Amino acid sequence: MLDLLRQMSEIISASGKEKCLRDFIIERIKPHAEYEVDPLGNLLVFKKGKNRAKNKVMLAAHIDEVGIIVCFAEKSGFLRFATVGGIDPKVLLGREIVFENGVKGVTGLAPVHLLKEDEKNKAPEISDLYIDIGANSDTEALNAVPLGTTGTFAQKLEEFGDGLVAGRALDDRIGAAIMLDLIRSETEYDLTLAFTVQEEVGARGAAAAAFSIAPDYAIVLEATTAADIIDVPEHKQVCKLKNGAAVSFMDNSTVYPMELYELALKVAEDNGIKAQPKAAVAGGNDSGSIHKSGKGVRTITLSVPCRYIHSQNCVSAVSDIYETRALAEKLGYTFANA
Repeated sequence: MLDLLRQMSEIISASGKEKCLRDFIIERIKPHAEYEVDPLGNLLVFKKGKNRAKNKVMLAAHIDEVGIIVCFAEKSGFLRFATVGGIDPKVLLGREIVFENGVKGVTGLAPVHLLKEDEKNKAPEISDLYIDIGANSDTEALNAVPLGTTGTFAQKLEEFGDGLVAGRALDDRIGAAIMLDLIRSETEYDLTLAFTVQEEVGARGAAAAAFSIAPDYAIVLEATTAADIIDVPEHKQVCKLKNGAAVSFMDNSTVYPMELYELALKVAEDNGIKAQPKAAVAGGNDSGSIHKSGKGVRTITLSVPCRYIHSQNCVSAVSDIYETRALAEKLGYTFANA
């Protein structure tokens, strides 16, 4: 599964431009499942299990990532841009950017020795930044990178430390890799899986996917903020690396059914799977759209803890990825036969 994650993390897939990653997934599921692509670009997959499911269970993971989109070219050839999804401007400073067409550039900001004193300690805004692709004019720049072109951090997945991985877009290549691995495995019960689009700009694809599938239960597979780092008090750490899947009881888009939250932790304990609460009411994900779809969907989110999320080097533990996969599979079978 780690090889899948590595390959998927190298494909640029900013919100609204998910086709390349979707095509990658399709090529790998063709022998294993039935699928369709809906008008928004969601990839909907039906995986036949050894047994028919009593309830329709939907697993969901988004295939878009945060990024940037080109909006203007200065006469000098520097590009102005907007963010696609939530990116802190500070993580963009001096970063190498790769565009969807392969062109590379570097983000820039006025040099510190030219700043006024009151500007030196001010956090930059996106409007202060530009991208240098080495162009000499606006015409040259736009010929290389037309308006509306998206890009993201030029960073590949690397293993480091004691069982950790670092790279961009672990949110949510991890969830997509888990689902792809499940599709290519033998499953106990039927499952429906949605590789959703445009999560980072408002969980838009998930709304359409859930409407089409009309599941009885949904499991959202995500990456979530782990703040188990220096100088963060324990009550604000949210979840920790190497403690297993983070199970949500509430976030900014969903109040999860308490019985599902408790059931997820019980299934983990009964099967020797590591799991932990996501101990913060923060963020949001595809569940915010899914649980409100149709007549309502009973939904739970399982997340892999991830440090430095939405940056060029997200960090997760390999063991948490496998623990989350195991819990998603067991919980999916539990819902299928509930």
